[in-house]
Amino acid sequence: TDFTFSSEDIEYLKLQNIFDDEFLNYLKDFRFNGTIYAFEEGSIVFPQEPVLRIHANLIEAQIVEGLVLNHINFQSLIATKTARIWLASKKSSIMEFGLRRAQGNDGAMSATRAAFIGGAAGTSNTLAGKLYDIPVMGTMAHSWIQMFDTQYEAFKTYCEIYPDNPTLLVDTYDTLKKGVPDAIRVFKELGIKKGAIRLDSGDISYLSKKARKMLDEAGLEECKIIASNSL
Repeated sequence: TDFTFSSEDIEYLKLQNIFDDEFLNYLKDFRFNGTIYAFEEGSIVFPQEPVLRIHANLIEAQIVEGLVLNHINFQSLIATKTARIWLASKKSSIMEFGLRRAQGNDGAMSATRAAFIGGAAGTSNTLAGKLYDIPVMGTMAHSWIQMFDTQYEAFKTYCEIYPDNPTLLVDTYDTLKKGVPDAIRVFKELGIKKGAIRLDSGDISYLSKKARKMLDEAGLEECKIIASNSL
């Protein structure tokens, strides 16, 4: 009901010299008066089922068609992708990390919201957390590690600032030869039992198994492993 054409919109369309005055006058007072039928948001939709149906006269339906498809196609894509990853993780806790790759600010916000609907437990998008009441999560960045002379120093400083459940990014230089050993050293020195490490490159399956063995042998059975890398 709030969808309207502003005077600036009408003026722009008039300058195109392809619409007659009768049509432009119609747009000045345009209101969508049709009826929309849709699945409740978050519902599971199977193939061949209409996600949304619009009952309206032809011109009203065509005017809103692009807007409706834009919202549904993009957000259902994100929600479905998230659900697939969540199911592949055996319904474990997954995090939405797409802010830096989203198509603009609105794309980032709608994608975060759709990912939460699809099964994500939280997001790195702080604004979406505020507006949509989605739990906010995050880990350290590669740039943090590169600010320090050594990776060990970067890890230790981070854990001193965030001693409760810190997550250390272990692939900046060498995951198994340097990253995981430095993380183990810091966790043991500071007495952190419930920290986590993050794998962000390479063969995630292979590295996670090797890292799990190293952590367990160091007495850090409660330490979690978080996988990312453009999932």
